[in-house]
Amino acid sequence: MLTKLEQAKEEWGGTLTVIDNWLEERQNLVVLYCELAGLPPYQQATRCLPEQQKITTFCQLLLDYASTGHFEVYEQIISQCKLDGDNNLKIAQELYSRITTTTDTALNFNDKYAESANDKALLDFDRDLSELGQIMEGRFEREDQLLEVVHLHHTLA
Repeated sequence: MLTKLEQAKEEWGGTLTVIDNWLEERQNLVVLYCELAGLPPYQQATRCLPEQQKITTFCQLLLDYASTGHFEVYEQIISQCKLDGDNNLKIAQELYSRITTTTDTALNFNDKYAESANDKALLDFDRDLSELGQIMEGRFEREDQLLEVVHLHHTLA
């Protein structure tokens, strides 16, 4: 995920401040995800659940990232694609539709873990975090495709 993120930042960084900030949020989200999942270089000798504060921070970043995408970035991309013609608009709308289906998983994760999760819920934490990671990776790929649709025809205004 981090390698693809760096590619996205190189490709679209500097295009628009909102996109720069959004990609920075994505980086923070991915790093914190790796910490929570215990992925290198954040693995620990003994496996244990992360502190609730770290989980809460992750959930807030997750919601902020999704909100920025929906209410700031996608809106501008769709508007630009409308100017670029029906074909681009159709592609952008299809990608947007596929992106929005991932939002429910993020919201469900937040609802389950953002506040003090109960012991029963925490038994599912590793599985839920892994599922979320897979879904978010797919979301990031579609978001990058959405940015590419605009980038191939124009830079964002």
